[in-house]
Amino acid sequence: MNLIAVMYFILLASASVLCIALVVFLSRISRTVKDIETEMKDLTMEMKPLIASATNLSEKLNQLSESADDQLMVTRNIVTKVNNRVDTILDLEEKIRRGFEGPVLDFIKGFSAIANGISAFWNAYRRK
Repeated sequence: MNLIAVMYFILLASASVLCIALVVFLSRISRTVKDIETEMKDLTMEMKPLIASATNLSEKLNQLSESADDQLMVTRNIVTKVNNRVDTILDLEEKIRRGFEGPVLDFIKGFSAIANGISAFWNAYRRK
């Protein structure tokens, strides 16, 4: 055997070992890719209910927000109406007070004048 045949034999053995190693590593890589694919499918299946739940929660929060806005608008309307009624009542009270204030003060002044006149008369009458 000459040196070329030995080298040729070593080269073929090395190539065979490399082919076997390549097959082994490719099968491992293929198995790993299949495992990743399985895990991704499982993750996808688990994410679907989570996404549905998050969507449902978002819809309920939107409804709650709209309901709160509606209630706030009703409350604002009620407060505005009560405020308008109170203003109307206060204006009426002011008008009534102004309407009675002048005549009542005139009556009190007149009554006070009469009382002072009677008092002066009795004082003068007693002196005599």
